[in-house]
Amino acid sequence: MMTRKQKHFSMHIMTAQVLLALACMAQHGAQAQTTSTVSEAVPESPSALDADAIKSRVVISGSSVGNRAPVQTSLKATQPQSIITATFIEQSVTPLADFNAVTRIAPSIGSGVSANGPGLAETKVTLRGFQDGEYNVTYDGIPFGDTNNPTHHSTSYFPARIIGGMVIERGPGNASNLGQATFGGSINLFSKELSHDFHFSPYATFGSWNTKMLGVQLDSGTSSYFGDTRFMFNASRLTTDGYLTYSGVTEDNYQFKLQRTLGKETVLTVFSTYNKITSYTPDKGGVTLSQVAQFGKNYALNNDPASQNYFGYNFNNKSTDFDYIRLQSRLAGWNVDNTLYTYSYTNDTYSGQDASGATANGTKADVTGNKNVPGYNKLNAYRVNGDIFKATNQLDAGLVRVGIWLENASTNRHTYDLDWTLRVPNPKESTAPKNVSYEQGSNWRQYQPFVEFEWSAMADLTITPGLKYVNFQRSLDAKINQTTRIPTTTEQTYTTTLPFLTANYSINKEWSAYAQVAKGFLVPDLSMFYVNNPGQSTPKPQTSTNYQFGAVHQSKALTLDADLYYIDFNNKIASTGTGNDLVYYNQGGVVYKGIEAAATYYVGSGFSLHANASLNSAKAKDTGLQVAKAPASTSAFGVLYKANGLYGSLIAKTTGAQYAKDGEPSAYKIPSYTTTDFTLGYRLKLDSAMLKNIKTQVGINNLFDKQDVTSISANSKGVVFDQYTFVPARSWSFSVTADF
Repeated sequence: MMTRKQKHFSMHIMTAQVLLALACMAQHGAQAQTTSTVSEAVPESPSALDADAIKSRVVISGSSVGNRAPVQTSLKATQPQSIITATFIEQSVTPLADFNAVTRIAPSIGSGVSANGPGLAETKVTLRGFQDGEYNVTYDGIPFGDTNNPTHHSTSYFPARIIGGMVIERGPGNASNLGQATFGGSINLFSKELSHDFHFSPYATFGSWNTKMLGVQLDSGTSSYFGDTRFMFNASRLTTDGYLTYSGVTEDNYQFKLQRTLGKETVLTVFSTYNKITSYTPDKGGVTLSQVAQFGKNYALNNDPASQNYFGYNFNNKSTDFDYIRLQSRLAGWNVDNTLYTYSYTNDTYSGQDASGATANGTKADVTGNKNVPGYNKLNAYRVNGDIFKATNQLDAGLVRVGIWLENASTNRHTYDLDWTLRVPNPKESTAPKNVSYEQGSNWRQYQPFVEFEWSAMADLTITPGLKYVNFQRSLDAKINQTTRIPTTTEQTYTTTLPFLTANYSINKEWSAYAQVAKGFLVPDLSMFYVNNPGQSTPKPQTSTNYQFGAVHQSKALTLDADLYYIDFNNKIASTGTGNDLVYYNQGGVVYKGIEAAATYYVGSGFSLHANASLNSAKAKDTGLQVAKAPASTSAFGVLYKANGLYGSLIAKTTGAQYAKDGEPSAYKIPSYTTTDFTLGYRLKLDSAMLKNIKTQVGINNLFDKQDVTSISANSKGVVFDQYTFVPARSWSFSVTADF
C-alpha cells in the first residue's frame, strides 16, 4: 500500500503532466523534432526516440552495407554502442525469441541461451561481465525492472516479435541517460514504427516440441477515416511443450500504439502492452549431474506426485502491463518532451521445495517422519509510476538539454510454505507464524534532475559535459522480514552526483572518433534490509568511472567500429558480522577493461560478411581474479544474404570461458560454448488488390546440436547437488505471414 508521501509524489507527477499537456496543446506549431534521414536501425518516430537520441545513436547511411549489418555504430556516437535493426530481428531471429536472444549478436554480450528452447524460458545476458541488475533495460526510453533490484524477466513485457529496433550502449551515456543501473550500460528496446499504409497481417510460427504461435497485426495507416491519427494493434498466443521435460508454456501478448498530431507543434503518443504467461518450471532451475545421467540433459520436471519435481507442484502465472502517454511540442522556444508512464509485474509461483534433491521429502504438517512433499508459494507483485520531462533549446554555441526523472514504486512479496501431499500450509518454520517464510511490503521514491550541453566546439567537434543528481529513497515495512523473520520497518536514502563528459569528432564523411569519461551508479539491493538491524548499514550507491574511446567507419561497402574501455568500479558492497547480524558497507571493487570491434563487409550480389569480437577482463581488486559469471571473451561470425525477396543468414555466436563462482575454482570453470543459427526466408510480392505479399521463413537453432554447459548453480549442501543448464537440442521453426 502506498504511503501518504508516495500518494503526494504520484499526484505531483500527474499534475505536472496535465499542466504540460494544456500548455503544449495551446501552442499549435510544427511537429516535434525528428529526422528524415535515419536508416531502419531504429524507429524515426518521436514516440520511439528523442530527437537528441536520434542525433547521437542512429546510423545515418544510405549505403548498401548500412542496411545489412547485424550490428553497427553511428558516426555520431559518443560511447561504444551496437545498433540492431528491425530487419535483422525479423529476418535472422526466430519469432519465438525473447529480447535477450536479439542482444546476443552484439560484442561483449554473453549467455542468453534459453534451456527450454528459444524464447521458451527466461534468460539472462551479461554485458562486459556486468550481470543482469547491473545495467539498464529501457523500452522507448523508459527504464524498467524489478523493484528489489533492477533485474529483468526476458519473456515478460516485450517478446522479440514486437520490438522495432535496439541500441545497446556500453557505458553510462550522457547525463540524460536514465535508469537505476547506468553502472554497466543500457539495453534500449524500441517499439515498432507506425505504418503510413493500411495493413492486416495474420502470422503463424510452428516449431519443435509442439510449439505454435498465432497472431495478427493491424495497422490503420493514415486514412481520412482517422484524420492524421495512426495506430497499430498486435495480438498473439504462443503454446509449447518445451524442450525440457513437462515444461509447457502458454503466453498471450497484446500491444497497442497510437500517434496523433495536435495542432501544428504537438505530437501525442499512446502506448500499451499486456503480457500473460503460464509456465511449468522449477523455481530454481537446473539439473544435477546425477539427474543428467539418469534422465538426460533435458530433465526438469516429472509426472510423479510423490516427487518435489512433479509438474503439478511447479508452475507460475505471470502478468505484466507497460503503458505510457507522451507529449512532444514547442513551448516558448524550447522543444519539450514529457512521458507519463506506469508498469506492473505480478509473479505468482508455486514450487517444490528443492529441485536438486538436496532436501528430502517430509514435513511438519503431519506426524514426524512422514514422506509428504514440501513446497511453497511465492508472490512478487509491484506497480511503478513515473514521469520523464526533457526540454532542449538550440543555441548558437550548441544544444542545451535539461530535465528530471520522477518515479515511485510499491511492492508486495511473500513466501508461504506448503505441504503438497495434504494441500495445506506447512509449519516448517521454528517460530510463529510457522508456515510463513516472509511477508513484506516495500516502496521507493526517486528523482534525478540533469543538465547537459552539446557544445559545438568546432564544425566537426562536439563536446558534451553534463551533470546528474540522484536521490533514491527506499523503505521496507515487513510483518515478517525475509531471512530474519522478525517485524521490520526501515528507510534509507541514497544520493550521489554524477559527472559526464563525452566528445565526438568527425574526421571526414566516413570516419569519426569519440571519447567518454563518465560516472555510472547502482542503487543497493533491497536485501540490505534483510538483517536484524538495517539502520546500522549505510552503504553508498556503487559507482563506476568509465574511460573509453573508439572509432567508427561507414562507407558504401564497409561498416567498422572498435573501442577500448577501462572501468573502475568502486564502493563494492561488502558485509561484516555473522548470521542475521550483518552490517553492510562499501569496500573494494572490480576493474573492467577490454577491447571490442565489429565489422560488416558487403561482398556484392546480395552477400555480406559480419564479424565481431571482444576481450573482456573483470578482475576483483583484492584478489586479482576474474569475477564470477563474467565471460573472458565473445565473438560472432556470420554470412548474410538479401536480394530479390530472398534472404538468409548463418551466424555463430561464442561465449567465452567463465567461472560459476568467485575465486576461479577449477571445478566451476565453464568452457566457452558456441551456438550456430540458420534462417532462410522469402517475401513474395503480389499484384492482388487484397493480398499484398506473403512471407515464409524457416529457421534452425543450434544447427550443429552442441549441448554444452551454459551455467552452474553451486549448492551449499554439496557439489553433488550443484545444478547445471545446457544449450537445448537442435530445433526448427517455420513461419508464414500474409499481408492484406
